[in-house]
Amino acid sequence: MPISLSACDLVLLREAIALSAQSRAQGRHPFGALVADASSQVVTRAINDSLPPHGDPTRHAELVAVAQAARLLGPDALAGCTLYSSAEPCCMCAGAIYWGGIGRVVYALSERRLLALTGDHPENPTFSLPCRTVFACGQREVEVIGPALEDEAAVAHDGFWTRTAP
Repeated sequence: MPISLSACDLVLLREAIALSAQSRAQGRHPFGALVADASSQVVTRAINDSLPPHGDPTRHAELVAVAQAARLLGPDALAGCTLYSSAEPCCMCAGAIYWGGIGRVVYALSERRLLALTGDHPENPTFSLPCRTVFACGQREVEVIGPALEDEAAVAHDGFWTRTAP
């Protein structure tokens, strides 16, 4: 499947990847996401805030970014927004994107590649469920572009999932 990303898409996707590195630098799982409006202006930015193993496991970067955007924008504006993510949204985040009314998703690291990086790490029991499959079960279309820039996105994960707990 050919990937059609504009120069602006690439800039924003790289910003989401940079957020994943920022998340890791703060001791959190290396995931980042942002929501941009129809004119490519960033509305919200988020890093993973779930803080496993003891924090709220639902605070994935995508979910946080969508929730913030939904508080700021109405349904028509959200439909024109794009969520950029350092990794393919999991099924929970895909649900949040769908229910939040976001119209487009661009992601870097595929769920399959993420699973290869995380292995069976107990803090990230990765689903083998592509976000496209989740969206296909809904009543409205969500455009999905990805994976793209996987090698760049994988850098924030290098050695992270093999480290020993403090």
